[in-house]
Amino acid sequence: MKVVHVITRLIIGGAQENTLLTVEDQRRDYGDDVSLICGPGLGPEGSLVKRAQAGNFDLRILPQLRRSIHPWRDWSSYRELLRILKQLKPQIVHTHSSKAGILGRAAAAKLGISAVHTIHGASFHYGQHRFAFGLYKQAEKWADRWTDKFISVCDAMTNQYVDAGIAARDKFVTIYSGMKVEQFLKPPRPREEVRKELGFQPQHVVIGKVARLFDLKGHEFVIKAAAPVIARNPNVRFLFVGDGALRHQFEQQIAQENLTEHFVFTGLISPDRIAEQIGAMDIAVHTSLWEGLARVLPQALIAAKPVVSYDVDGAREVAVPGKTGYLLPPKSVNELAEALCDLASDSELRQRLGQNGRARFTEQFRHQSTTRQIREVYKALIDE
Repeated sequence: MKVVHVITRLIIGGAQENTLLTVEDQRRDYGDDVSLICGPGLGPEGSLVKRAQAGNFDLRILPQLRRSIHPWRDWSSYRELLRILKQLKPQIVHTHSSKAGILGRAAAAKLGISAVHTIHGASFHYGQHRFAFGLYKQAEKWADRWTDKFISVCDAMTNQYVDAGIAARDKFVTIYSGMKVEQFLKPPRPREEVRKELGFQPQHVVIGKVARLFDLKGHEFVIKAAAPVIARNPNVRFLFVGDGALRHQFEQQIAQENLTEHFVFTGLISPDRIAEQIGAMDIAVHTSLWEGLARVLPQALIAAKPVVSYDVDGAREVAVPGKTGYLLPPKSVNELAEALCDLASDSELRQRLGQNGRARFTEQFRHQSTTRQIREVYKALIDE
């Protein structure tokens, strides 16, 4: 197959990691003629560009392709996409993320190329400026006519797009976002070694959150819930994995509550170290207010850690109450504190929920399975 993937930027993030794994699998496991077009990996989140450059596939970086709306840069990106697609002549254009999704599908339609679009997270979402929300919603409706198939990373994404009138349900298929599961089944470094480096003692119960320190990621709710949790479980420690613009603000809030000794910030770390950080945890908490299906939830479950999550987007498809963890109302603090206290005080409950999660989701989230299913979508379109 000859396939071109288009994504807005190669930062360290779930959509980018999943896209890169798919491209690598196609090239290595199937011998596909595959190209990746993206904008630069700019931002405090870190970049996957170096990894992509070492991937032995065709990589094209468009400096003008950025996340924010900018008419001149966006028009320039569209024209460059047209030029590259004319040159490459792929059978399928597979787009990812909001900006690249619109521009890439438009360019594919102009050239009569079949287009697939993956919804890693809705382009119109909670917390967005009203103008941007309306613009992206209309743009998605506009782009539907250029889309042969939508791939949703969870059923919740399909439901949101259908309910918003973007496209008919039969245009969607759910393929869960793939990952390298082996590193979560067996972390590359011993748990005790990583915990010691982070300053944790054997008796500590570590509650971890993996997310950029930005708006809508929900760290503030964990901080608010921390005091009552620690009051009942003095051995609890919190681990924030990631970095971002709000780190100083969060550190100040924690200091004001006299809880500094109970929190550890890792700062920005490379994706290949996420598994060892999750391995060092006892509980994974996810309090984002917007996400397609946060990768940390299946990652933690495959690592046999129970999860506590707000009920947003696709979280309920893996955080199953009484089976793999707790599912709570968004922005709740008292319920969050209660769930964390339950788990912190009951090691048998943690083990049971974690093992259930590992058994349920390990095979479902293997990246090889994801790539195989994606190629089946391509093949059906090519056959048609």
